[in-house]
Amino acid sequence: MPAASGRLPLLVWLSLAAVYFVWGSTYLAIHFALAEYPPLFFPGLRFVIAGSVLMAFLRLRGHALPTRRQVGFSIVIGFLLLNVGNGAVVYAQQSVGSALAATAVATMPLWASLFGGIWGAWPKALQWLGLLVGFSGIVLLNLDGDFAANPLSASLLIIAPVSWAFGSVWSRRIDLPKGAMSTACQMLSAGVVFLGASHAAGESWQLVTTPKAMLSVVYLTLAGSVLAFSAYIYLVQTVSPSLATSYAYVNPVIALLLGVTFGGEVFTATELAAIVLVLAGVLLIVLYNRPAPAQPVPTASGAAKSP
Repeated sequence: MPAASGRLPLLVWLSLAAVYFVWGSTYLAIHFALAEYPPLFFPGLRFVIAGSVLMAFLRLRGHALPTRRQVGFSIVIGFLLLNVGNGAVVYAQQSVGSALAATAVATMPLWASLFGGIWGAWPKALQWLGLLVGFSGIVLLNLDGDFAANPLSASLLIIAPVSWAFGSVWSRRIDLPKGAMSTACQMLSAGVVFLGASHAAGESWQLVTTPKAMLSVVYLTLAGSVLAFSAYIYLVQTVSPSLATSYAYVNPVIALLLGVTFGGEVFTATELAAIVLVLAGVLLIVLYNRPAPAQPVPTASGAAKSP
């Protein structure tokens, strides 16, 4: 365990790299996809495909299907994380830039720490410092940014990190499928909800559009969903809420750098200083990480077992 040696296992570092850099790039991919696809249809397509592929792979490897109780909890967590958390960001990106959306989501560790504290997993003092330093970097990062978001988008970008943080912390305390099967169930159920909402809204379900938009959806499905979301579920089940959600501080930096490279955005000294603060905050969170204590998970019979 990381607590015993003070060192993080290699798989934790690889998972952090996935959620830091892959999810940081998905904001630009969402921007490209929204140019051709409706905001409910392509997330539904993305998660249905990703969840189905991952579940089929796991079944071929001999993994057991989840129980009805686990399926029910997976639907709820998938709704909080993907339908509300991710869906709100996608919908908001119709009217706000990718860097602004990523920055709004960067409040995630603060909410996760609050919800974690309710269940007795308050961050250490230096982790609180890391959260404050990182958040100050996020504020500085947006002093030169475009905050011309409409009220609906602004509200969605507040709701999204709250829902994601609560779902992430709560998921440790309920009976979910083990490992990647939990990821598959959550993505599949969220995808069905997205497609149902898309159909009800009368969105177009045209699959073939421009190569850029189609490749963006493929990237979001394989890299953003199968790879990075699986890595995130592993982190939620393994390390503290502060560390698991620390990606939210790095994602705006990645989104900004991609915007400069591919979107012609101006890279200022203020933004450079913000990046330094963001990375310093993440470093404090990582170096002084403690794994969240194991919580008893209720079984179908009402007894308790360790996750």
